[in-house]
Amino acid sequence: MTFRRPRLPRTRSGQRRLVQAVMAVCVLALLPATWLYVSTAGRLRTVADVPRTEVAVVFGAGLWDGEPSPYLAHRLDAAAKLYRAGRVEVVLVTGDNSRKDYDEPDAMRAYLTRHGVPDGRIVSDYAGFDTWDSCVRAKKIFGVDRAVLISQGFHIRRAVALCEAAGVDSYGVGVSDKHDVTWYYGGAREVFAAGKAALDAVFQPDPRFLGPKEAGVTRALAGGR
Repeated sequence: MTFRRPRLPRTRSGQRRLVQAVMAVCVLALLPATWLYVSTAGRLRTVADVPRTEVAVVFGAGLWDGEPSPYLAHRLDAAAKLYRAGRVEVVLVTGDNSRKDYDEPDAMRAYLTRHGVPDGRIVSDYAGFDTWDSCVRAKKIFGVDRAVLISQGFHIRRAVALCEAAGVDSYGVGVSDKHDVTWYYGGAREVFAAGKAALDAVFQPDPRFLGPKEAGVTRALAGGR
């Protein structure tokens, strides 16, 4: 089977229409990313100046041999620092536990307890399969109305925008990492993920797994320090 290369328009009007079509596609492709930047303006903070909030949400970012990946460890370090500084009271760890041999939330919990966060102040969401699912479940399952979200800088705007769309008043803390291959991959991935995020915000689909409401956050807050 042979394939013919597409022929470029030979007339000026045809070439002009082609350029216009390419420009329109580029604009449409960039609209979701623009929405993320506009909708999260003023919502990004640092560990030092984020408003005091009862709940911090840490999104999963993979495990290495059962332990948090370096990127996930940096997120958890920021959460532990916020807790020790008294800026948050409870940490909601949300991640993937879709199979028995892969458990992000329990690995995140163990890491936090080793870094000074009491076990009773940690709540686990085992069905945070993606950012939208985590945000919706934080609101509908765990009753979180306001939260500090913790992730890498390339992801935090999407997390804030989606949690805001899900009804969680959110501030984002983007932790810094060295600009390695993973960082550049994550940044490039966000360009495409922004499109899905916009669709999630508009159509607000149910998470892959919703389930019954849980009182974990309420109990942890009632326990006191």
